Amino acid sequence: MTDVTIPAKWLRIAFLAVSAIAAAQPKLSTAGPAESLYLRLRTVHLDASQVYQTRDASLDRGSVHISLDDGTIAFTEAADGHITGALFQGDGELLLSPPNTVERASLALFTGGAILEERFSFAYFRFNDDVLTELKSSLTPATDAAGFLARFGPASADMAVGDALRLLISFKNPDYAASQAGDHFLHAYIQGRRLGAFEIRYDSLQPEPVSVGQHKKAAGTDYFDVWTSFAQRRKKDQQEETDPDAGLSSTRDFDVTQFTIRSEIKPPREITSTATLAITAKRNGSRLLLFELSRLLQVQSVEADGARVEFIHNQAVEGSQLARRGNDSLAVFLADPMKAGTSVRLKISYSGAVLSEAASGLLYVGERGTWYPNVGFAMSSFDMEFRYPVGWTLLAVGRRIELKTEENVQISRWVTERKVPVAGFNLGKYLKKKTQVAGVAVETYATSNVEKGFATPASDPPPPPLFKRPQPSQAAVPTTNLTGRPSPSRNLELVSATAGQAIEFYSQHFGPYPYGSLVLTQFPGTVSQGWPGLIFLSTYAFLSPQELKQLENDSAGRLAAEQVVAHEVAHQWWGDLVTWNGYRDQWVMEALANYSALMLLESKDPSAFRELMQKYRDDLLVKGSDDSVLADAGPVTLGLRLSSSKFPGAYQAISYGRGTWLFHMLRTMLRDAEQNSAGRGAKGGDEPFLRGLREMRKQYEGRAITTAQLLAIFEAQLPKPLWYEGRKSLDWFFGSWLNGTAVPRIELHGLKFMNKDGITLALGTITQDHAPDSLVTAVPLYAVVGGRNVFLRRVFAEGNESSFRVAVPVGTHKLLVDPEQTLLSRVK
Repeated sequence: MTDVTIPAKWLRIAFLAVSAIAAAQPKLSTAGPAESLYLRLRTVHLDASQVYQTRDASLDRGSVHISLDDGTIAFTEAADGHITGALFQGDGELLLSPPNTVERASLALFTGGAILEERFSFAYFRFNDDVLTELKSSLTPATDAAGFLARFGPASADMAVGDALRLLISFKNPDYAASQAGDHFLHAYIQGRRLGAFEIRYDSLQPEPVSVGQHKKAAGTDYFDVWTSFAQRRKKDQQEETDPDAGLSSTRDFDVTQFTIRSEIKPPREITSTATLAITAKRNGSRLLLFELSRLLQVQSVEADGARVEFIHNQAVEGSQLARRGNDSLAVFLADPMKAGTSVRLKISYSGAVLSEAASGLLYVGERGTWYPNVGFAMSSFDMEFRYPVGWTLLAVGRRIELKTEENVQISRWVTERKVPVAGFNLGKYLKKKTQVAGVAVETYATSNVEKGFATPASDPPPPPLFKRPQPSQAAVPTTNLTGRPSPSRNLELVSATAGQAIEFYSQHFGPYPYGSLVLTQFPGTVSQGWPGLIFLSTYAFLSPQELKQLENDSAGRLAAEQVVAHEVAHQWWGDLVTWNGYRDQWVMEALANYSALMLLESKDPSAFRELMQKYRDDLLVKGSDDSVLADAGPVTLGLRLSSSKFPGAYQAISYGRGTWLFHMLRTMLRDAEQNSAGRGAKGGDEPFLRGLREMRKQYEGRAITTAQLLAIFEAQLPKPLWYEGRKSLDWFFGSWLNGTAVPRIELHGLKFMNKDGITLALGTITQDHAPDSLVTAVPLYAVVGGRNVFLRRVFAEGNESSFRVAVPVGTHKLLVDPEQTLLSRVK
């Protein structure tokens, strides 16, 4: 055994991101059995009677193989009869092989290898299985147990905090665990000899049980870089009901069919609310219900069917997506396990400073977390009543059915007309513009003020809008580029008209607007946010073209900023009416909303459309310090995992930029192939891409869609010229482009012409550089005839070189590859 002497203080530093959360105390109900066990699980120490020498031991969980070759291991004290942890020091090895090319590439990006094979000298484990019995045959009593505990006991106590709630789920849901064919959990904090401190998790209750990652800090921001995450035997078309950003239990055990929320708002910060949730169990056995709620809100009480029940508002791990949204997990414990199909009425009372004042009369609602107990993007009905001072205007999701005043307090009530995935509200002292467009009442609200410190440098344009999940406002940088102080209310008519044009265009192409009305309100910061029937628009969206030009010199940057309104209106169809299924599918809604806005732009100004598409392409090819390009961060199907310490801005650039290009490629491929198919051409708005979108709306209205289901819809529209290897399938597009990262350079080589039986043929080779051998691309070929570009057909290019043979018009002496730039490829 190699004896590496590292003091406990160093171990604390190595796992700082984990132990830091120990300082934050959870918000608890009055004492009860769940709370008592939870507190015990947070504070377990190493047990002096359970310290052993171990040799040739191993732990196997799915694809995870952990060898404890030679060393000392100490187990934790029992909590309610359960031994849940152990600390190992010595020689060990972790072996993991991801099951597919996407996850192997992701692992290689962070570790340099497609297989994780790492020697380690320290490991701290949390588990819900009987690991002590599992390893017993490899254990002998340690010779210096007291010395081992003195060195590592304090660090182990700090690291016990992070997994307490997950373990509580196991021990308080025994019937549920059995009904799910087993609840197996192993979380290892490992000090690797090459890779440093990282974590590996096996959790059978997650849709993707295996995950490996590492805490990193970049530019002052905490990240948790997910190296790899996968299911054991997940198929591309597998359907699961998942919360795309869930914390501890991403497969929901219940549906919330109705939210009834009563809130009192005291500007500029305070809200006091009671949320009553009608819950229906989806399966037998669960006693624990999980929600997200802002960490700035304090839960006072929770009742289930009128009886007080226990709850824990658990601190999220710093750097996680949950923490970056400003939320923690709220766990509610029922007295008895639920039975499938039965209902529970849950009443949650809470309050806190979840609002902030950005300017006089301009509030930021939910800047630092979710304002009601949220279960992710699940369709529910909402009935919301708000009490707030006279002089303020409140706007919310749904239809306002009541507005009255009682003793200087306004009371408004809002009810959704159909089930929606999320609900929000905004509060301000606004001016108003009201119009009627395509039978839809459009109301636009803004204040005469911009937020404190409003400004942005010309080199840093407002980023693309983030959909639904608000992020903290970016720090404004003072500048003298803007002449005078802008007044958003002066541009109400401009914003209203832009939204109206979008509604008309989308209604024509995607079907009628889904809701009874649309309200747009000013929102401080650089982030816009869409809700059903309600859009929070960044103050920057209310700038006039002249004001925007003063802030942004680059014309493509201005074009991107100008699409915010159309982008958010498109989310009323793609994101609200149709939602996404999991984090790997979120790109569909972001990219489709963005491409919808660009289709509108193209109908008005094709040159501006091309300029903006070129910007998205260029952004993907921006080089980093290590000569990598941003596109290397991963495919669109990695979702929020794309933004990491290596590529902090990758999520937006890839989900929006690459995703937009993927829809453009799909649209133009379908259109070209239909032109080649049996003499039929695209007619007006009835091109196959738009038929597919209308079919998607029809099939998935009020439901979530996966990437595979999206492709299945377009496969049904697939003209025969796009059948690859004789199959009516887009599997090649999924594997090469949706699950790929390539931005290839595509060129023609060895071109020659020949006449045969009165037909002129062109023969040559298509090359794809900066691309993997597996890349398949439907490349459009054009003949140059009499100074005109004449479309011939799409030719499948496979790998780095592909030969082709195609009939061309008489007199053709030149071919062009993709002169219309319909492919995401590098241009000369």
